[in-house]
Amino acid sequence: MTQFSVVIPCFNAEATITETLHSICVQTLADFEVICVDDGSSDKTRDLITQAQSHDPRVRLVRNTGKGPSDARNLGAICFAQGDIIAFCDADDLWAPTKLAELKRVFETETCDAVFSKIGFFQHSPSDVQTFSNVPSGALTIADLLGENPVGTMSNLSIRKDQFIVSSGFNSDIVHNEDLEWLIRLIGLGACIIGVDQTLTYYRANPHGLSADLTAMMQGRNAALRTAKAFGFIPSGADQAIHMRYLARRALRVGVDRTDALKFAMRGLVESPVGFFRSPRRGALTLCGAVAALVLPRRTRQILFSR
Repeated sequence: MTQFSVVIPCFNAEATITETLHSICVQTLADFEVICVDDGSSDKTRDLITQAQSHDPRVRLVRNTGKGPSDARNLGAICFAQGDIIAFCDADDLWAPTKLAELKRVFETETCDAVFSKIGFFQHSPSDVQTFSNVPSGALTIADLLGENPVGTMSNLSIRKDQFIVSSGFNSDIVHNEDLEWLIRLIGLGACIIGVDQTLTYYRANPHGLSADLTAMMQGRNAALRTAKAFGFIPSGADQAIHMRYLARRALRVGVDRTDALKFAMRGLVESPVGFFRSPRRGALTLCGAVAALVLPRRTRQILFSR
């Protein structure tokens, strides 16, 4: 039986899918399959996946019978995956070549149900990376997720298939932060998620992706917080401040209304100044950027705050 099933939801990803598949197919551990779940692409995504399949039979193309990345991930993981472990990846992100080998080591030596790692954030190439995520010590808790989600992206999470099935998968009614809601539910049901302090995942910053929709992000977070509350967890003021700081930084990157970043920053400061400045450098730069955005042209804002 295949050990890893890599599940990739795809929608109009012709610009990035070939590079993403290459980063997976050159893994130093060869025991895996790749399930690309197309979500109704109207560009050359399916053709490029078929081309990759002709060179590597481990790659498969299936059609999403639902709609959206949550349905696509659920379909690939539950209905098509043959591996013991599901490793999710988005169609525009990249993996370090040793990722699956390291995951194999962790799953075989640690008592855990799911694993994530550090993330390197890039725009054009992993060589551009200047920012990395943090990995907390010990098993991930719901409280860890309520401020700044250390998993960060579904490209960074691998889980035993039986545990994914127990969790019932992603809630397809949530457009954004569906991963956060699922992680909270997963931990609440008793799963053990641990982090690896190595950079194994590279996240492509995309100002036009789902994470550019700040309204959907807030709605999705509220849904996730309702799930957390059902398990007895309520975010602190510091948690809310950290999230407002994150939204302010997103507003600076995606080039929305020039006042939005400052609105988020001020909400964060009202919730908890200590939480907003828990990372002093990040808090100070975010606040300064939010103020500067009031007078800077949109294009200049996007260039300055794209990292």
